[in-house]
Amino acid sequence: MFCTVSMKHRMPHDDPLCCCEYIDRHGGRSHLAACCCDSLWIHRLLWMKKQPQNSDSLSRAMATFNDRLRVPWISGARQVDKSVISPLILLPVFLHIAALHYLLGILVLTAVPVLVLWYYYFTHRKKGRTLFFLSLALFSLFYMFYLFITEVVPRGDVNHLQLAAVTVGVALTVIFLIITKRGPGYIRLRPTDTHSTVTYHKPLSDVDATYLNGAQHQVVTANHEQTCESGTAQQSVQRRNWCAVCKVVRPPRAGHCRICGVCILRLDHHCVWINSCVGQDNHRNFLLTLVFFLLTSLYGISLVLRSVCSDQNVMTALFYCPDVYNQFSSALCFTCAWYSCVVSGGLLHLLLLQLINVSFNVTEREARLALREKTGRSLLWGLIIDTGLGIPNIM
Repeated sequence: MFCTVSMKHRMPHDDPLCCCEYIDRHGGRSHLAACCCDSLWIHRLLWMKKQPQNSDSLSRAMATFNDRLRVPWISGARQVDKSVISPLILLPVFLHIAALHYLLGILVLTAVPVLVLWYYYFTHRKKGRTLFFLSLALFSLFYMFYLFITEVVPRGDVNHLQLAAVTVGVALTVIFLIITKRGPGYIRLRPTDTHSTVTYHKPLSDVDATYLNGAQHQVVTANHEQTCESGTAQQSVQRRNWCAVCKVVRPPRAGHCRICGVCILRLDHHCVWINSCVGQDNHRNFLLTLVFFLLTSLYGISLVLRSVCSDQNVMTALFYCPDVYNQFSSALCFTCAWYSCVVSGGLLHLLLLQLINVSFNVTEREARLALREKTGRSLLWGLIIDTGLGIPNIM
């Protein structure tokens, strides 16, 4: 069957897009099947492989590839982020390699956290947004649940009540993650502070899309002088809390996230695992997400170990499970149990830090500022940051 779709349609953008159409980066109307028909583009890529290219040519080729990497959707083809694809491919490959031999398991389960931490510091230094960690967390959760259903349950060692408990735990984790993603508590500009407004029909790249709530992006120019009333003390406080990027006066304990590009009420930190900030409106739901994930993960690990190492105690089986690598299915379940332990250990450390900060009524951002400005001190190897404002608080 030959493709009869041209690379760019000369149709008005007001016409509705079909599921396979999209507006490309040049503003033209394109079709997903166009890349199969664009022989010039294919020849150009083949020619570039044979000839030395400068960085500008390679960047244009990658931009074209990223623009055409899309999936069909109801209102037009949606662009796929490359950072979402890598966990979907690498995680199953690494786990299956680790299940071949215990030495490979040690190597893989050591290398994966190191690579993830390296990528975290790399993206954190550039202050960029990425879906890699969110996709890795969600895919790890669903892939572990899939292996639990297909590999552990058929063994007959898990009853219906235990299966229902794991299923409910996964569902609650996803539900509270969705609730957490709704918004951390954005600081909106007051109409009285607005001087002029410029509307952009496409959101800027450095502004959180959740903040826009599907609306057109508006950049405002505020009257900073009008917000400062009489009084030297009040003027100095407002100058100190004034955000030059968002053009708003921040309330106490609010902060500006340089990654999301917005100001957040009682900003705690920007969490890469949810690709959003943790603030006043979603801090409690964020903690509940961690709690449900950890409870589900630990309970699932115990069920897996009891199934593949039935003759051993649960704590002992994690370190000593003889003959588990004689069968690939058992080795894969054992490897996934270890992988879940590594992930659970990292999130348990995060939850512990959060609970300690809450008990001292201090946010993660305030603790880091106190250490940076040398107004606080670190206790118990960094678990507790004493800022001098240790007022107990119950959320």
